[in-house]
Amino acid sequence: MGLPSYVMNQATFPEMYERWLVGPLFRPWVETTLEMVELSPDDRLLDNACGTGIVARVARERLGAAGYVVGVDIRPDMLAVARLVAPRIDWREGDASALPLQDGEEFEVVVCQQGLQFFPDRSAAAREMRRALAKGGRLAVATWRPDDEIPFFRELRYVAERHLGAIADRRHSFGDAAPLEALLRDAGFHDVRSRTISRTIRFDDGAPLLRLNTMALVGMSAAGNEMSDRERKRVVEKIVGESTPVLRSYADGSGLAFELRSNVATARG
Repeated sequence: MGLPSYVMNQATFPEMYERWLVGPLFRPWVETTLEMVELSPDDRLLDNACGTGIVARVARERLGAAGYVVGVDIRPDMLAVARLVAPRIDWREGDASALPLQDGEEFEVVVCQQGLQFFPDRSAAAREMRRALAKGGRLAVATWRPDDEIPFFRELRYVAERHLGAIADRRHSFGDAAPLEALLRDAGFHDVRSRTISRTIRFDDGAPLLRLNTMALVGMSAAGNEMSDRERKRVVEKIVGESTPVLRSYADGSGLAFELRSNVATARG
């Protein structure tokens, strides 16, 4: 059964993100990414654009209590949740184009999972990740493929656009792997390679995902940004109601399942 909207409205977006999205939507990709960078016991790891910190937390699980793990994000509300969930990790507020590193601080592994596409200056962010990476260190960057390749999210966007007009979904704005590879090479990385990975994502309850995705689409739309809070909430409810048939078409027993595709680029410093 879906969570009532009045309950979700009492939580902050980062709290809902952590509770409803991180486990089913993001953690499976973390496992894959850390395998690709071949995380070792003595590695120091930087989780760039960490959000509520799932990459840092899984890395800490693998490295143990003595592992040196740092998470950086520009949003203090995301970091507040990260600190609550994992208080022993070094969480730092900072801009990806000017990472808050200590003098001489370097990492054997730098990971940026689904963050690069949101950076205003991607070139500067790539150079900063190169600065943070130790010589011979390993980088992994993941960016969602275009939603034209992800029917579930594409269909939800079509429903939202009936109310909002065209939406430039920034989550999928770095969907082509070739520019991603070129960006990393230009920043000084070598052995740059990318793979397109597809996974089946499952939710026990699709209703929270639908609501959070709708909130994101409204927030990314030009029309949504012109609305009052009251009007925005009304439109969210309208889109959620009209999107329910999409959920039903991806039903998997009592839950939800759909294919999700991502670029994962790796490189060395």
